[in-house]
Amino acid sequence: MGTFCSVVKFENLQELKRLCHWGPIIALGVIAICSTMAMIDSVLWYWPLHTTGGSVNFIMLINWTVMILYNYFNAMFVGPGFVPLGWKPENSQDSVYLQYCKVCQAYKAPRSHHCRKCNRCVMKMDHHCPWINNCCGYQNHASFTLFLLLAPLGCIHAAFIFVMTMYTQLYNRLSFGWNTVKIDMSAARRDPLPIIPFGLAAFAATLFALGLALGTTIAVGMLFFIQMKIILRNKTSIESWIEEKIEQLKQKADKRVRSVRYKVIEDYSGTCCPLNRGIKTFFTSPCTEEPRIRLQKGEFILATRGLRYWLYGDKILDDSVLEGVSRIRGWFPRNCVEKCPCDAETDQAPEGEKKNR
Repeated sequence: MGTFCSVVKFENLQELKRLCHWGPIIALGVIAICSTMAMIDSVLWYWPLHTTGGSVNFIMLINWTVMILYNYFNAMFVGPGFVPLGWKPENSQDSVYLQYCKVCQAYKAPRSHHCRKCNRCVMKMDHHCPWINNCCGYQNHASFTLFLLLAPLGCIHAAFIFVMTMYTQLYNRLSFGWNTVKIDMSAARRDPLPIIPFGLAAFAATLFALGLALGTTIAVGMLFFIQMKIILRNKTSIESWIEEKIEQLKQKADKRVRSVRYKVIEDYSGTCCPLNRGIKTFFTSPCTEEPRIRLQKGEFILATRGLRYWLYGDKILDDSVLEGVSRIRGWFPRNCVEKCPCDAETDQAPEGEKKNR
């Protein structure tokens, strides 16, 4: 009941402006189109008042719509749970373990992050979702996850209704040569002229709603899968991103430590598939969007990885290079360089180097 009151009162009338955004407009538009067309088509395909199956089908359809909208508005208006402005821990000594937010003029609670769009610190922030025009955090993460679960299930049910409606209506009007197929034509037996005529406009609207339902099932279903992976690991999307970023920085640092210095012995123009470097070099050019770098005789390269006939590394820049250029890196043929004597003694190879491609 308390949740319902918070949704009705919105805690602050300014929260109504969250609806004036492209995310909620598109999301509510898709829900409205799919739900409306599914209810209309269910009347054509499976009349709900004459059979038990039709009644159950119609009630389930309404139930999907109500639960989807309830969790959607909960996630939008209840909010993620903001850290109070000016918040400080009860024990002043604990502040040394917390970060301080200059914008909110408060300490950040554990696992909280500052959202630049909401301009507030959010408790256990997962991400800022444009589809609800709000952050997903401590208070609304459960509602948001339920919405991601219910939306694909409801769209699957609606897509089944769309397919069966188009099939039965076309079967009643056209001959496909499927004389052995038996379909429940309860709507046709009830009244040769249905209450809602299934003409060209209705067929086009049903086909459009089917496309929305299938697209929503795939897109939202993938989001639900990603959310469940994060939830089962007891993490948030931001925490997972931070861990991946730290791992990437660590790998880059390790590559720099294990890099091998090469000296350029022949010029290289930076072409993708150089003909003058040999047939094997030409046909084994790396299939990647990473750039090639131009080499001049006498320059030095720090190679971090490589293939049999190609290497990838950073050019060692001297003081004469412009200050705006920080790093020049890319692929270059192996036969254009030779290992420096100091690195040849250690007999190290770039990380990821392969004898065979």
